[in-house]
Amino acid sequence: MNDSFPDYFKYWGKADRNDPTKYHLLPFHCLDVAGVGWILLSPKKSLCLRMSAQLGVEPGWLRDFFVFCLALHDMGKFSRAFQGLKTDPSPDLVKANPRMQYTERHDTLGFWLWRENLSARLEKSISANSEWQNEIERWLEIVTGHHGMPPKKSGGRISNFFEREDEEAACHFVLDAHSLFLSRFEHAALCDKDLKQRLKTASWQLAGTAVLADWLGSNQEYFAYCSKPKELADYWYKHALPSAEKVIQSMPAKPETSRFQGLSNLFPFIQKPTPLQEYAINEPLNDEPQLFILEDVTGAGKTEAALILTHRLLSAGLADGLYVALPTMATANAMYQRLGKVYRRFYKSNDLPSLILAHGARDLSDAFRESVILSENQAADLNYSYGHDELEQELSATAYCNAWLADNRKKALFADVGVGTLDQALLGVLPARHQSLRLLGLSRKVLLVDEVHAYDSYMQTLLDALIETHARQGGSVILLSATLPQTMRTKLLEAFHRGIGAFTPNISSTAYPLATHSPTAGETEKHIDTREEVKRTVKIEQLEAEKAVIEQIQQTVNKGHCVCWIRNTVKAARASYRSLSDCEWLERDHLHLFHSRFAMIDRQGIETETLKRFGDKSNYEDRKSQVLIATQVVEQSLDLDFDVLITDLAPMDLIIQRAGRLCRHIRDEKGNRLRELNAKDRRGTPILYLFTPDPTKDPDETWLKTHQEGTQAVYPHVGQLWLTANMLLEDGKGKFTMPDNARGLIEGVYSDEAEETIPTCLLDASMDAVGKNLTQQSMANLNALKLNKGYTRSSGDWDEETRVPTRLTEQETISVALARFFQDQLQPYAKGTHHEWAISVVKIPEWEWKKAKQHITATMQKLIEDLKTEVKALRWLEVFPLTGETTRYYNASDGWQSETGESL
Repeated sequence: MNDSFPDYFKYWGKADRNDPTKYHLLPFHCLDVAGVGWILLSPKKSLCLRMSAQLGVEPGWLRDFFVFCLALHDMGKFSRAFQGLKTDPSPDLVKANPRMQYTERHDTLGFWLWRENLSARLEKSISANSEWQNEIERWLEIVTGHHGMPPKKSGGRISNFFEREDEEAACHFVLDAHSLFLSRFEHAALCDKDLKQRLKTASWQLAGTAVLADWLGSNQEYFAYCSKPKELADYWYKHALPSAEKVIQSMPAKPETSRFQGLSNLFPFIQKPTPLQEYAINEPLNDEPQLFILEDVTGAGKTEAALILTHRLLSAGLADGLYVALPTMATANAMYQRLGKVYRRFYKSNDLPSLILAHGARDLSDAFRESVILSENQAADLNYSYGHDELEQELSATAYCNAWLADNRKKALFADVGVGTLDQALLGVLPARHQSLRLLGLSRKVLLVDEVHAYDSYMQTLLDALIETHARQGGSVILLSATLPQTMRTKLLEAFHRGIGAFTPNISSTAYPLATHSPTAGETEKHIDTREEVKRTVKIEQLEAEKAVIEQIQQTVNKGHCVCWIRNTVKAARASYRSLSDCEWLERDHLHLFHSRFAMIDRQGIETETLKRFGDKSNYEDRKSQVLIATQVVEQSLDLDFDVLITDLAPMDLIIQRAGRLCRHIRDEKGNRLRELNAKDRRGTPILYLFTPDPTKDPDETWLKTHQEGTQAVYPHVGQLWLTANMLLEDGKGKFTMPDNARGLIEGVYSDEAEETIPTCLLDASMDAVGKNLTQQSMANLNALKLNKGYTRSSGDWDEETRVPTRLTEQETISVALARFFQDQLQPYAKGTHHEWAISVVKIPEWEWKKAKQHITATMQKLIEDLKTEVKALRWLEVFPLTGETTRYYNASDGWQSETGESL
């Protein structure tokens, strides 16, 4: 190496895992990432304008200073311990020190190096006061956390990782970077006390920007390896900046929003808007983030109303995109199909906006793949391992990039329009790796949450945190529900107003349907009429014995009508399915089962067939004498319509939700669709059959357990179940009218006054459920990030080994890939399909997996271990071989089952 160049050119920053002679000098990689940051934070771009406004600084000031910080993001790689990871170093590079082990990641090492060494040394070299040196630490904590987690603040001595020569090289590089980027910088502005507080809020988006810059700056397709020293300024202007410009240009341009031109332009098939859709068209918008809560009966056009509001927000420049969050994969699949027909109309016709489905079962078309904001690429970067445990691996930025790209659930948050489960957004407020990237992707988007009532106390608390955070970073929120208790509506409103730092208006309306909008210059709450077609009375008839349920199903089949029985557990659904399979009066191909415990490929097929058989376009021939036994998978967002509906007892809001699948569309006597204007349904008064024990005034504590063993396990607040049954069946009324009775039904179960009427013998179990809810809320508050602290280690329980769940049930299930044993090999259950291993996966209870795996022979286990070594997608999954000995645990028609054939 030419001695005229500084010693910091003796350090590699990126290395080819396959060719030890290929490496990229550390200073150049640092400038590559800074170059990407320079382009991303152009003072004319919305990202820089938005963050500089949030920080209260000039856009140019923010870019200059943050790009300097980005140039220091990999200071930890000056560590001799890190440099020793390259086993065949060039003679031009520093020599490894075998006594220095790489037991801490380079992001943390860089932060420690600044705190313990560089900060004090540079105070003497840079004409800035000591306070400036202290304040830069907050910014360096953000950029050194570029691998998705804030760096550790303490825990080791830098002398265990850095030689004196390393410290000198790092110091020299920082000084030269300062000269390159900040020679005329106004350092005093950094010491503004108000800026310190504002930085806490902005730090999450800055951290996401650092992750994105490091990722793009690691793309070898644009940033070729350079192992020959040259002046920093020369490399910056001739290589880093031009390459950064190219990598940014390779990303699809942000599509231009079209002007909202009314309902017919967005939904040509709607001849007349519903009252809720009229509200969405005419409600005045503000020039700031805003919250809408739309409550209306099933079939009232809530989704279309929400998309009208979304288009108006986009058209007014108040949002940059949309993410639709749903409770399940099935509901996300259905919404994805619906949005696929309309999302292009949000944008000008010559633009190509991206639409992504965000869960493990998505199967995007090629056209949608090409429109994704960040293109996939393969890299051959060296993986950095540290410690003595082989599982403790640190992937390089590009390797993490590839993992990130391979998981489209994360990518959805950067797409122009994303559809997925709520979990993908909730990860943004949990101490999960790359959560800052999720928040960056969500910023300035409309967050549309459907079925907002459908979450337990744990997820509801996390949702409150997400709404607060989303509002704080400039996003608007639209929440949809058919049935929302007053207390929940109040909490959601309070969360949003905490985010925008504004006073929460009082809400007290008991009207229904109801639109809540805030902030607004007009009325916060507006009573909305609903469309005539969904105004109806539903009769309630009690079925107390399972025999009576079977008889009702038989009567329905004999009439040529279709029927669905919604069971509360998979075990109950499978038991009923087997019972009906033995009935001579029911043709075998007329009986169907739909629950959550199928392999993904089977579930996709079942879902498609269910929609075809009972959906919007189904006709008499599709529906005739068809019987579906299902669980909660059919109660939300799937556009299904049954002539007769039977349901196990469930909480009131879910009963109302399930009733929305009864005579949902306008049909004739046989079940054919009637699409002419003002048509009336000809199937008679809809009847909801409620499978429940009699809600006596003096029940005993086993009132429900002896009747429906599993229901109380799923819905432990037995008092609310009793209140539901009592309200629906009391005094022989046996009916409710929508929308007139909706609010009274909900508050009659969930209000404080209703709780006081629960029978004494049910109070203990009910209080246990209340205690469980409070525990879930506490767990959510404990797990959620303390976002007001900023992007720092103390903001949450950051742990490489711990995966914080988005829903508590995730802790109780195991993802298992099914494999067929064929010709002495294990092949995917879904062999020959797209993502064949991903859609061979089934989720089962953890305790049941422990039983099942005992039946896997040692020989088969060896094949499984070899397979997991070969197939990267299986590395973190369990694998179950479908052999003659084990197929009794799973079959395509029934889903997962025990060795005795009993349902699980």
